[in-house]
Amino acid sequence: MKLTKPGKISIIVVILFMSTLWMFPMWDIQLGAPQYPDGLSMQIWINDISGDVDIINGLNHYIGMNTIHKEDFKEFVYLPIAMMSFMFLGLVVLLLNRKRFYYIWTGIFIVISLVSFYDFYMWEYEYGHNLDPNAPIKVPGMAYQPPLIGYKKMLNFDALSQPHIGGWFYLLAGLILVAMCYYEWKNSKKVIK
Repeated sequence: MKLTKPGKISIIVVILFMSTLWMFPMWDIQLGAPQYPDGLSMQIWINDISGDVDIINGLNHYIGMNTIHKEDFKEFVYLPIAMMSFMFLGLVVLLLNRKRFYYIWTGIFIVISLVSFYDFYMWEYEYGHNLDPNAPIKVPGMAYQPPLIGYKKMLNFDALSQPHIGGWFYLLAGLILVAMCYYEWKNSKKVIK
């Protein structure tokens, strides 16, 4: 069955929302502590890291965490390719104009999202647990894994991890896809009756 007009429009909207990943950061990690009244921040882009990375690396040295370098993230190579491929597939779905391809396209989005969040979680886990045993500061049993999303207290630091503008647009794209799949499915049932 063919897509409805709202279904076709949603493809363009989703592609536009996905393109914001190259204009704005995907994720934002904020750190607050008494010695940093203005706080420290790190923004994760689709292909880069920005913010107070050098200061954070300097602090993390004391507790034995690995330093953060753009070159260490293979994700900055394959994530842009995955997102561009996904956006191109959206144009193919628009041209083919079939609901089943829209459903498959949405499924691909869900798989990419789950794999990406799992990868991000594992990076944070490794980063916060794989500590240098010769670090100047050691707290027995303490791990420094930042929160995947939300707030966490780590020693005297308050850490907040949440989507940035690009990430919010990405999440909205996902909501549109899922909602439109439901709409298209409900519309198909009406047509069959």
